[in-house]
Amino acid sequence: MKKYKSILLLLLLFAKVEAQEVVGISPWGPNDEIGTLNMMTEASKLQILSRIASGKSYDLSVEYFVGMPSFHALGDPPYQYWLTHTPNGTIVDNPNGMGEAMNRKVSYTGDAISMYTHMGTHIDALNHFGLNGKIWNGYSPEEHLGDKGWKKTGAETIPIIIARGVLIDIRSAKGERLLPNYRITAEDIKEALKKQHLALQPGDVVLIRTGQAQYYQQASEYLDNYPGISLDAVKWLVEDQQIMLLGADNLSLEAFPPERADNWVPVHTYLLAEKGMMFIEQMNLEPLAEDRVFEFAFIASSLKLRGASGAPMRPIALPVNKLK
Repeated sequence: MKKYKSILLLLLLFAKVEAQEVVGISPWGPNDEIGTLNMMTEASKLQILSRIASGKSYDLSVEYFVGMPSFHALGDPPYQYWLTHTPNGTIVDNPNGMGEAMNRKVSYTGDAISMYTHMGTHIDALNHFGLNGKIWNGYSPEEHLGDKGWKKTGAETIPIIIARGVLIDIRSAKGERLLPNYRITAEDIKEALKKQHLALQPGDVVLIRTGQAQYYQQASEYLDNYPGISLDAVKWLVEDQQIMLLGADNLSLEAFPPERADNWVPVHTYLLAEKGMMFIEQMNLEPLAEDRVFEFAFIASSLKLRGASGAPMRPIALPVNKLK
């Protein structure tokens, strides 16, 4: 009996170790700031670009507009837009000193925006979430966070992304709208891939369609109990399939309430802090799904916002020829 108790205690200790969440140290070196995006090479980019089948392209981003979905519930500012110059206002104010005749001839419109960096289609940088006081690769705020942003892993470090992209259409595979707060499992992803006759490859950019982008123009519906990916599904993609980047069409990738009692964003911290994998949120995957384009060349670039924890991004997909 004593022997079995020892074995049980040992198993419990192992289980406790497995459940611990700790910041990952990069296999790409002590100065790494881009994590799994290091998987891209000139050869891998050329390989997928050489398979482009036509000039057809798909815009995977959403529009920015006043009233768009946002994280204002957490205290972050909503999207704001205002005009700084209008044709008639220029005539009245004469800001350029050119006079009424010139300003009536040459109309002038100018505008400005104010927004949270995690609005619309955007990528989360590796400094967005950390664990136990540190972010990816062990960087600490005491050493690397200044009043003007992070000195490490800021959005300005994110390279242009060119890779094989794969759409995993969970919404179509299920055949109906996903239930509120539904957590997409690894089995859901495997089932969808089987229906799409597609296999993942190391270094892929994987985009998860929940169908939530259909409601993007109505913020209240888009934000309402949206479905998302589960921790076990993400672990299967990262650890078993060795993908490079993840994206989805919902507000925050994962579903809420959180599936762990000790972490309110376990998918975020697993990807960003533990594995060094960035991800893209609030994508528009409807055009790809409508045309059943499941494999493509994925090309994306984000704004180089120095020190920022995220940045707007406009990804595109270019369909590719199937390999023989």
